[in-house]
Amino acid sequence: MEIVKKVQPPRGLGRMLFRLPLHLYRVGLGWLFGGRLMVVNHVGRITGKRRQVVLEVVSHDVNDGSYVVASGWGPTAAWYRNILHTPDVTIQVGRHTMPVTGVPLARDEGADIMARYASRHRVAAKHLLPRLMGFKVDGSEADFRAVGQHMPFVRFVPRA
Repeated sequence: MEIVKKVQPPRGLGRMLFRLPLHLYRVGLGWLFGGRLMVVNHVGRITGKRRQVVLEVVSHDVNDGSYVVASGWGPTAAWYRNILHTPDVTIQVGRHTMPVTGVPLARDEGADIMARYASRHRVAAKHLLPRLMGFKVDGSEADFRAVGQHMPFVRFVPRA
């Protein structure tokens, strides 16, 4: 794995396309994404305002109900920093909304999760995601583990 460039979040039309799922969730069509995308309702660490972001579910543990997501734009992504500041949030997956606590994962656990994700979603893992995130990968498990070590992951654990 090689880091090709530092990638910035999209702007303009690209940003609008990335936010399209959020608009679909807002009009009640979140079920279209099944369990693949989720909305995270969080609080801005500086403004204190309610914020929303749509993220891809990287992993879901049916035993404890937790969901794992990655910060593809790195540790400086606003939603990621907001979760670190105020970890108690709500998420919406499909038609279900639940209170959760965001727990950052260790680098080694992120590497394992990325390797499992890559085995389930080969095309996205090998071609789409690395280009969006600025990595060049050869498709090997070792490369995906290396990518996972460079990306921050958060596990959303249901609260009682």
